[in-house]
Amino acid sequence: MKLATLRNGKRDGQLAVVSRDLTRCTDASFIAPTLQAALDDWQRVAPHLAMLAQSLEHGAVPSARFHEHEAHSPLPRAYQWADGSAYRNHVELVRRAGGSGTPESFWADPLMYQGGSDSFLGPRDPIPLADEAWGADFEGEIAAIVDDVPMGASPEVAAGAIRLLVLANDVSLRKLAATELAKGFGFFQAKPSSAFSPVAVTPDELGDAWDGGRLHLPLSVDLNGKPFGRADAGVGMELDFPHLIAHAARTRPLCAGTIVGSGTVSNKDDGGPGRPISEGGVGYSCILEQRIVEKLTAGKSVTPFLRTGDIVRIEMKDRAGRSIFGAIEQKVGPA
Repeated sequence: MKLATLRNGKRDGQLAVVSRDLTRCTDASFIAPTLQAALDDWQRVAPHLAMLAQSLEHGAVPSARFHEHEAHSPLPRAYQWADGSAYRNHVELVRRAGGSGTPESFWADPLMYQGGSDSFLGPRDPIPLADEAWGADFEGEIAAIVDDVPMGASPEVAAGAIRLLVLANDVSLRKLAATELAKGFGFFQAKPSSAFSPVAVTPDELGDAWDGGRLHLPLSVDLNGKPFGRADAGVGMELDFPHLIAHAARTRPLCAGTIVGSGTVSNKDDGGPGRPISEGGVGYSCILEQRIVEKLTAGKSVTPFLRTGDIVRIEMKDRAGRSIFGAIEQKVGPA
C-alpha cells in the first residue's frame, strides 16, 4: 500500500491512503490520525490500512484527487533520522577528494550520522538558503522507515522491522561541512532540514525490484529540468538496509518511526568514478560528485552548487515508467 500525510493545519498532518497510480487518495485518519500513530501500532493498524487501500483501488470508498503538492513528507517530523553512506563509489570519491583512502572496515562498520528530524521539508517545499556561499547541494537517496528495533538486533531482525520505503533529498551545505568536520565533532549546521517523497510505500508494492535489502531501480535526479542522475539504487550499495539498521541499533533501540537513509545513490562507470549523462554515463545524485570528477579529470571543478531559483527533482519509476513514490521537486529560495 501507499501512504501519505496531507496538510491539514496541524503539525503532523493527516494520514491518507493513496492509489497505486498516485491519482486518488482517501482519508485514513479514522484508522490512525497520523503516520506516526500508525507506526506505533502497526501490527493492529496495518491490516485495516491494507483493506482500505484495496477498497480504494476498487472504487469502493470515497476518494479525492491526490495532489502531490498538498502532501507533506510522510513523517513531517520523526523521532530519529539516521543517514548512512552505503554506496562505495560515493564514499571513495569523497574520501579521495579529501586526500585519504577508504578503509575496508567501512564496509563492515559503515559511516552514519544522526540528522535533524524535528522539522522535515515537504516534497514540494522550497529549500531555504540564506547564503549561496554555503555551497548548497541535494543528495538523492532511498530511506527505510522502521518499526521498533531492539538494541543489538541482527540484520535478520532488522529486515523484519522495515515497514515503509521513501525517497529522500538530504540537503547538505558543503562549505559548512568542511569546517564542521575539521572540528572532529560531526555535522550540525551543514545538515539543514531534509525532504522526503510525497508517498511512503510498503515493500510488497515494489515486486521483484525489492530484494529485502536493496531497491533495484534507477533514481532519477533532474536539475533545472535537465537529467543530472540516473544511478541504479541497487548497484554499488555495499551494505543493505538490514545491515544499516542493525548498525544504528548496535548500542540503542530504535523506536517505531525511525528513518534510516542509504546515503547518496552512486554508481561507478566502466570501472571509473562515473560520467555525466551528457557524456553517456548515468550521472550523479549530488553536485559534489560531479565537482569531484571534474577536478579529477580536468583539474578543476566547474559545476556550481545550488543557487537561488534552481529546481531539483528526485523521482523513481517502475519498469513500466510509472512513478512509485511521487516526486520531490524543490526550488531553492531565500530563507
